[in-house]
Amino acid sequence: MATRKPAAADQVRFDWLARETHGPALAGIDGVYLVAPLGVADPVPIVEPFLVEAREHDVRRVVLLSSSAVTEDTPGLGGLQRLVREQFAEWTVLRPSWFMQNFSGEHPVAQGIRTSGEIVTATGAGCVAFVDADDIAAVAARALLDPVPHNTDHVITGPQALSYADAAAILTEVIGKPVHHRSLGVDELAAMLSATGQPPEYAAVLAGLDENIRHGSEDRVTTTVEEVTGRPARSFAEFAAAHRECWR
Repeated sequence: MATRKPAAADQVRFDWLARETHGPALAGIDGVYLVAPLGVADPVPIVEPFLVEAREHDVRRVVLLSSSAVTEDTPGLGGLQRLVREQFAEWTVLRPSWFMQNFSGEHPVAQGIRTSGEIVTATGAGCVAFVDADDIAAVAARALLDPVPHNTDHVITGPQALSYADAAAILTEVIGKPVHHRSLGVDELAAMLSATGQPPEYAAVLAGLDENIRHGSEDRVTTTVEEVTGRPARSFAEFAAAHRECWR
């Protein structure tokens, strides 16, 4: 495993901006699970040199974690999907919907639930089929390890499309205290995200994704998890019940 801060014997140091760490991270590797640098509107200039070196190290397969909101035509982020598909004979692009874990960790959504009982977005009544990160990991493992390469995009969702108001209602029942959804305008949300430290360009991208949700871009359900892993995707209600203590 390659990480910026190795903490175990089987981990090696890796930094996107430190080219000298790329070779050691690729030594003896024939498959890569690729998570692009966070907070970067256009990761291609940063990631492409690593992929060039990966080919030089005889890496055959790349599984890219992307997003259901990103296609090859999406400016900036979409270029990374094209790069992986065009440069590797064995490839998979994972395009998961929004993570259920955004509600439970240190994400602003989770912090808002804990501190004020409020979820703030610019999504209006738009729906999202939230997906458990464990289900994404299960699909990723198959894409990396299956003898036959998938060579496709996998749009990965949970089993039900919910608005944030729907999710708040489920959390209210599970936690036993009120949780509400407050919808902002897209410019208001971008300003709020910038105020929390997000680069303004990236904050605008994130707020724009909420605006797309408002207009129905994520109101869909796929059966990818079951088709690839043989078991159904976890529901948001199941996730909430399993994590209820993190909001108390």
